[in-house]
Amino acid sequence: MSKKKNVAILSVASNTFLIIIKLIVGTISGSVSILSEAIHSGMDLIAAIIAFFSVRISDQPADPKHPYGHGKFENISGVIEALLIFAASIWIIYEAVQKMLIHDTVDNLGYGFVVMFISAIVNFFVSRRLYKVAHETESIALEADALHLKADVITSAGVGVGLLLIVVTGLHWLDPIVAILVALFIMKESYVLLKRSYSPLLDTALTDNEMKTINQSITKFSPNFHHLRTRRAGHYKFVDFHIEMAESTTIGQAHALCDAIEDEIKQHISNVEVTIHVETPDEK
Repeated sequence: MSKKKNVAILSVASNTFLIIIKLIVGTISGSVSILSEAIHSGMDLIAAIIAFFSVRISDQPADPKHPYGHGKFENISGVIEALLIFAASIWIIYEAVQKMLIHDTVDNLGYGFVVMFISAIVNFFVSRRLYKVAHETESIALEADALHLKADVITSAGVGVGLLLIVVTGLHWLDPIVAILVALFIMKESYVLLKRSYSPLLDTALTDNEMKTINQSITKFSPNFHHLRTRRAGHYKFVDFHIEMAESTTIGQAHALCDAIEDEIKQHISNVEVTIHVETPDEK
């Protein structure tokens, strides 16, 4: 099994464990902030499952129906995950407002604090592992999953601090306030993820640094090129451009030059496919 699939399974397992303990303690204590964290972990679990299947699909080789590969499945999963996170934040705010209206109290705060501490520690290490593999494999799906868990670390710590403040001050209305703050943070997270995942679906160009590298790689062999276009699909990148050669250039010479340019680009940019159209100055 690939490294991407292994780390995706780890995320599914950790989120399942955290949902169970958060639901148990949240139900016993009546804390809406703990239950909001259970909902957040539930969304993380769904996102982890989506990430697992999307990396499986995106790693499949190109076929007649998908000649450019399956990389965009990762971007689609990122969009779905972002929308799920946004829906969860709305749900949390609704539950928190209901809690404020009935002026309910919170019990067994010690258990809640311990659960939040465990959640923050577990998600800290799992998100680090996800980020590491995501950067190694350039997987947007795993990066999205890591972003969820990173946010969970922050929100779990925030809920833990909120529960501690309730113990110190006796102000139980702090619980739904903390839940609303968690929801607003999650909402911001969903926007960032949606923006990052949706952009490649519109065939957005590669980053400025990657474009600079490509230009330098081509110019190293020939300054006479134009119509440079780039796009991304999941962790795959596509580059195509036109290059001018003298009419006296043989097919063998042109092929050798194109191979050299392609190799130069691939030395600096991973998972890239390069298409070069050769033309004479008169064809420009």
